[in-house]
Amino acid sequence: MRQKLLEVCEEHDRLSALMATQEVASDPKIYRKHAQAQAEIAGIVERFKLFQRDEEQLAGADTMLKEETDPELRDLALEEKEQLAAALEGHLQALRLLLIPKDPNDSKNTIVEIRAGTGGDEAALFVADLYRAYTRFVESKGWKIEVLSSSETGIGGLKEIFFKVSGDNVYSQLKFEGGAHRVQRVPATETQGRVHTSAVTVAVLPEAEDVEVNIDDNDLQIDVYRSSGPGGQSVNTTDSAVRITHKPSGLMVTCQDEKSQHKNKAKAMQILRARLYDRVRSEEAAKRSADRKSQVGTGDRSERIRTYNFPQNRLTDHRIGLTLYRLEQVMEGELQQLIDALIAADRAAQLSEA
Repeated sequence: MRQKLLEVCEEHDRLSALMATQEVASDPKIYRKHAQAQAEIAGIVERFKLFQRDEEQLAGADTMLKEETDPELRDLALEEKEQLAAALEGHLQALRLLLIPKDPNDSKNTIVEIRAGTGGDEAALFVADLYRAYTRFVESKGWKIEVLSSSETGIGGLKEIFFKVSGDNVYSQLKFEGGAHRVQRVPATETQGRVHTSAVTVAVLPEAEDVEVNIDDNDLQIDVYRSSGPGGQSVNTTDSAVRITHKPSGLMVTCQDEKSQHKNKAKAMQILRARLYDRVRSEEAAKRSADRKSQVGTGDRSERIRTYNFPQNRLTDHRIGLTLYRLEQVMEGELQQLIDALIAADRAAQLSEA
């Protein structure tokens, strides 16, 4: 571990020297790349320097205990040694966490897909409710949200919605939302007051850049048609809706929210690129292991991750065994406590595995 920390410090110094050269300083793109890389390890370097400082002071306290004969000074040295030993243990724990490899996608913007599952109209209504909760959470973080595609029902629900979230470290905060979300409540359409159970699925995809996913235009089949609303009625008089099929993978994406065919095509390509990137990531992860032991959740849509019980105002995340009796607040966008718990559980599992 010490050797690894020394290597990180050397890399930090190397980047500092590079950024001071005229060649790098005159190129904003390269300079920004090096500055970002340095910023990612700055916390490790700072903590390791504190560790080295306290380590030296501990050695000094040990020397005093060996050489000092005055009882009062020996007591002071012993007290200092105990404090420094505790501080060193704290530094080590922090450094272990800092050395856990970061997910390279954590800083990326994110595309979220929410789809109605079992439960008919009630599931579609919960898609709309969950989207509203995510929207309020995004707004509280100062991020930007953009709807890429949606399909409404006639009663205010959503069969599905795809949206993009842009901001700082978005994926790191939202990546554990992927999976099946089960809801238990009395539907608005229920006249007998019976509790129904329905489900929606969520997929969280890091936005892929062109350099990460190479899509050959010859592999795409692009169809255009008139967009339609609830019940199938036409809502546009021009062929603005776009359906893109990626023939090698069989993936298909449709977008019809915009009146412009060009805009719908651009949004559909964003979704397709993210899905293809996610597929490549999943295949690589499968090669390394069946499932990363340290991962809180696989993100698989079939994995039931959470239950929302409205009669009891209870939310339960099944992956970490967390139950909160504040479902009303969560549905108003107060998701941070839940997200922090998931991140902490994932880090603890990775630390244990390491």
